[in-house]
Amino acid sequence: MNTYTGLMKSSESGVGVVARAGAVLRAVGTAEPEGLSTTEVARLSGIARPTAHRLLSALFDEGFVDRDPRTGVWSLGPELYLLGMSAANRYDITDHANDVLRVLARETGESSFLSARRGDETVCLASQEGSFPLRSHVLHEGVRFPLGVASAGLAILSHMPEREIDDYFRRTDLTAQWGADHAEAPVRTRIATTRRHGYAVNPALLVEGSWGMGAAVFDRWGQPAWALSLTGVETRFKAVRRRELGRLLLEQAHVLSTRLNSVAGR
Repeated sequence: MNTYTGLMKSSESGVGVVARAGAVLRAVGTAEPEGLSTTEVARLSGIARPTAHRLLSALFDEGFVDRDPRTGVWSLGPELYLLGMSAANRYDITDHANDVLRVLARETGESSFLSARRGDETVCLASQEGSFPLRSHVLHEGVRFPLGVASAGLAILSHMPEREIDDYFRRTDLTAQWGADHAEAPVRTRIATTRRHGYAVNPALLVEGSWGMGAAVFDRWGQPAWALSLTGVETRFKAVRRRELGRLLLEQAHVLSTRLNSVAGR
């Protein structure tokens, strides 16, 4: 019996083990390629250190994580790479989005990003730097935010069905990490504004002076599965220009949605 099977037969439910293992893998993934110590993994995943260590050891046995024998630091393992190659055939849309990102960056001078919904979070998949010399560094490839925090996640959350939004708020408290601006009431106000305009705006709620705007990209079932976004310094996001940036985001989001639906329908 390997370590993972042993864990599955422990007093913890199998579903609970899988959820904790997923949290551990996501924590390790946030620090690639530097890696994390066991203590850091436990803190980021919200799991007690002994449990985190047992899960990491089990994942190591299966090849899902690696451990540096000198430093004890954990990093993602080779088995995830092989699985990722298989999953990329279905989920990696960056090849379809690269020219859209270039258009956004060229036309605006701001940095452009593609993010994907992964459960209750968004993860940044790809980016294109703009020509304007001052940049916001809130977003980068691989970074994750809960839905409703960054502009991409707000755009996606705003276009989800009401029942799913209600369920999200029942299980999520954004204020613990992100502060009072991310309580349910103000986030719902931003959802209403996003629905009215079509695009989402994050007015420097994550980092002072750093603004973001996002537009949802829809899958073939009409669900908001991805988002395009622009980030930059506050002086570049005045009201008149926001309308221009929003129009361009919506245009390119429509282009990408149509393209992806066409590919999926083949």
